[in-house]
Amino acid sequence: MPDLETLPRLRVDKWLWFCRIVKTRSLASGLIKGGRVRMNGERVASPSRAVAADDVLTVTLDREIKVLKVIAMPERRGPYEEAR
Repeated sequence: MPDLETLPRLRVDKWLWFCRIVKTRSLASGLIKGGRVRMNGERVASPSRAVAADDVLTVTLDREIKVLKVIAMPERRGPYEEAR
């Protein structure tokens, strides 16, 4: 099992933007600061918190709740079809 310090990590606001959950990083930051994002069952307090593979994010949007499991870190923000 790899050491937790060597796993690739990404800011949670950037991950939400990369995976096209929100249109901008500032919207992601607003969701996080509003208490609408949880990581592994705990409220995310800061947009700079790191997310890694195997984390589970619960995001409350306007009309839906999304439960997302992080499989890997994205290398770039690609097209929607790739992000799905």
